[in-house]
Amino acid sequence: MDISIIGSGYVGLVTGACFADVGHNVICVDNDPRRIETLQAGKVPIYEPGLEEVIHRNVSAQRLRFTGSIQDGVENSQIVFIAVPTPQQPDGSVDLSFIEKVAREIAGVLTSYRVIVDKSTVPVKTGEKVRESIKRYNRHGAEFDVVSNPEFLREGCAVADLMRPDRIVIGAQSEHAIDLMKKVYEPFMAPILVTDINSAELIKHAANSFLALKISYINAVSAICEASGADVEKVADGIGMDRRIGRTFLNAGIGYGGSCFPKDIAAFITISEQLGVPFNLLKEVQRINADQKIRFLKSIREALWVLRDKKIAVWGLTFKPDTDDLRSSVAIELVSDMVKEGAHVTVYDPKGMAKAHEMEALAGAKFASSALEGVEGAEALVIATEWAEFANVDLAIVKEKMTTPIIFDGRNLFNPETMAKLGFHYYSIGRASVTPH
Repeated sequence: MDISIIGSGYVGLVTGACFADVGHNVICVDNDPRRIETLQAGKVPIYEPGLEEVIHRNVSAQRLRFTGSIQDGVENSQIVFIAVPTPQQPDGSVDLSFIEKVAREIAGVLTSYRVIVDKSTVPVKTGEKVRESIKRYNRHGAEFDVVSNPEFLREGCAVADLMRPDRIVIGAQSEHAIDLMKKVYEPFMAPILVTDINSAELIKHAANSFLALKISYINAVSAICEASGADVEKVADGIGMDRRIGRTFLNAGIGYGGSCFPKDIAAFITISEQLGVPFNLLKEVQRINADQKIRFLKSIREALWVLRDKKIAVWGLTFKPDTDDLRSSVAIELVSDMVKEGAHVTVYDPKGMAKAHEMEALAGAKFASSALEGVEGAEALVIATEWAEFANVDLAIVKEKMTTPIIFDGRNLFNPETMAKLGFHYYSIGRASVTPH
């Protein structure tokens, strides 16, 4: 099928590349000339495992191309996906100005029937507004249908998620539009759930909020484990073995971040309040998440006594491993807080260093070129992102390079007893701290 994706950011680029990889002809559109030039030059502006190979393969096969023209995309496709940003506003609501702008631009060049698909994460009833805007500004009076098709991509494994999805949600009113959407997804061999548009829009916010709730739940349990001497990892294993609950997203740590969970939870809270049905449970999810970083920073202060002039290494800046995304990263907040307290912080991340250099929040930190360089002479090491590189490091070398072998593990990468035997003072989340044997 002929498909265009308006917005070549994270969601749009991954979606377009994977659609092309199953045989569709895809045009990725973006209003940033530099991004289009980068893509046309064969460079990929984001890091996502496997994405670069998929893009190069399909550009070579002439199934994937990039343009700055919405008219080009709309005229040469049967289905137009909207995948533009929906940033959070100060009051927690979602800025829909990019969606509205694209809807108007589509309307201006629409001359014959198209299916317009909202792929961006949007509040319920946005589809109705998109339809109204296109109808209002469509001077040619062309027929069209609006569909909601939320994405469920996890950064770090987005290509796999799109190629092998748990489910595909199609929110639509028109049988013709539903049939065309089923053709788009036919190669993916996944269950398809057809709903009304409002339900499809709610599914995305409800799903992300539930996953964040699981994270905050186990983090709240981790505080009880620390107070009682229990092991949160064992507790999570015991909970997760119940098939009704499952083990995923029950990993205690320093809290969730990224471009999705914080924004989507704030949006869902705002949506519920606007509908007159306050979702107070999600406010508690937010509070627990914020408290988790505060508790972790408190444990660092208590162990080191004073942070001023302490040399601290931080491993991990991205909000999760296998991405270069630093947006709403708890790791960035930790570094910023420690620098403000006068600590000399050296940071390292396997993929996030290029973007880290541009961040004002990290202006007071030093940048290392490797994990081991980062711990040279350090009085403490903070692990803020669970990269495999850190889990597989030679700890004997780490200890040798550090001035004092103190580790604060915000992602529970290591076994406490093993760390004690290796001679570390080791502090983790929801488990008893250990000292060298």
